[in-house]
Amino acid sequence: MADEAAVRAQAEAVRRLKQDKADPDEIAKEVAKLLEMKAQLGGDEGKHKFVLKTPKGTRDYSPKQMAIRERVFNAIITCFKRHGAEVIDTPVFELKETLTGKYGEDSKLIYDLKDQGGELLSLRYDLTVPFARYLAMNKITNIKRYHIAKVYRRDNPAMTRGRYREFYQCVNDRRILDGMFAVCGVPDSKFRTICSSVDKLDKMPWEEVRSEMVGEKGLSPEAADRIGEYVQLHGGLDLIERLLQDPKLSQNKLAKEGLGDMKLLFEYLTLFGITGKISFDLSLARGLDYYTGVIFEAVLLQQENDHMEESVSVGSVAGGGRYDGLVGMFDPKGRKVPCVGVSIGIERIFSILEQRVEASEEKIRTTETQVLVASAQKKLLEERLKLIAELWDAGIKAEVLYKKNPKLLNQLQYCEETGIPLVAIVGEQELKDGVVKLRDVATREEVNVRRESLVEEIRMRTSRS
Repeated sequence: MADEAAVRAQAEAVRRLKQDKADPDEIAKEVAKLLEMKAQLGGDEGKHKFVLKTPKGTRDYSPKQMAIRERVFNAIITCFKRHGAEVIDTPVFELKETLTGKYGEDSKLIYDLKDQGGELLSLRYDLTVPFARYLAMNKITNIKRYHIAKVYRRDNPAMTRGRYREFYQCVNDRRILDGMFAVCGVPDSKFRTICSSVDKLDKMPWEEVRSEMVGEKGLSPEAADRIGEYVQLHGGLDLIERLLQDPKLSQNKLAKEGLGDMKLLFEYLTLFGITGKISFDLSLARGLDYYTGVIFEAVLLQQENDHMEESVSVGSVAGGGRYDGLVGMFDPKGRKVPCVGVSIGIERIFSILEQRVEASEEKIRTTETQVLVASAQKKLLEERLKLIAELWDAGIKAEVLYKKNPKLLNQLQYCEETGIPLVAIVGEQELKDGVVKLRDVATREEVNVRRESLVEEIRMRTSRS
């Protein structure tokens, strides 16, 4: 049982860690310990005390935050549908063997579940491997699908804060990478592990990546230096043409195939008019083992201030590539199904939008209510309920305050606080005349509308806003 002195000592330890800007994981661990000690100290003997916190790496979302998330989802789904995509879903957990061996060094980040009735299960790490399993299981070879769902990783994510300006897209090809490794003298057995090191170049300087290759992974310094000459190159069609003439790469079959496809891709991008947003980047590796061809990432740029000419990258918000061999791993006959996909980093995009909303002090509506049914006098609850039932039946999004005789001022204030644009007011005189008083909350203008015309009037007014 913790005593007060121990709690004070633990609180001081947490304060020092924060002051010294210690590792966030260490701080979180010590904060959790402090909360547990406080819980033990503060209650009745034998009564269990809950530590009210979300698990590390997770968060709750308030109605305002969920409204922003829905805005992000709607934009993405609209784009998918514009291109003819269908939606699917798969279980949140898979057989462990389905996920094993698909993610290279990232496999250690998979959450394994306890034995459940003889099946070894794991929480899904991404949506790609379950999709490949779905294709093989249902013998599907042609589908354009999208899938929005949560995935789980034993990771320690960090969100880089800052002011964000624009996206650009990096592309590369696994065949170019493998060809590059071959001509640089990387043994075949080390391709995937060296690829994993190259994948860290967006987070670590070349010197640290080189040190990992040589010191931890046993690559010769000469091979590492040759890789360094290539992975610092980025450009467009000019660079592709140059590499096609490179005396070493041009002699490698895989690299030549990859560069040929990259040239074709850039020709298509020219037709779409977006080459200005695309960079062919030889440092782009993407660590997952299942990629077989083109790979790409959407990277966000940040400017520290308005006077800086150069933008700096603050991280990937989307990524994907071609994985032609993955479905065949699940198919009994090993049939290959060509696949290409992209995954969008919802959490990072959401954090960016959340910061932008906070900075602009934009008022976010958390409901879509079009009209509040109100009354100005007492004893009209039944009439309010009758009217709101009519509006609901007509598909109008309507609310009523859950009080028997609410004051009109309180009803109007509720509309202003929640952003409801219209108030439909019923009173004794309105009931006699067969009308409803419709009030515009923003302008405070009021008009009497025939009851049979109310639905159409609400639709007309809310469609303009």
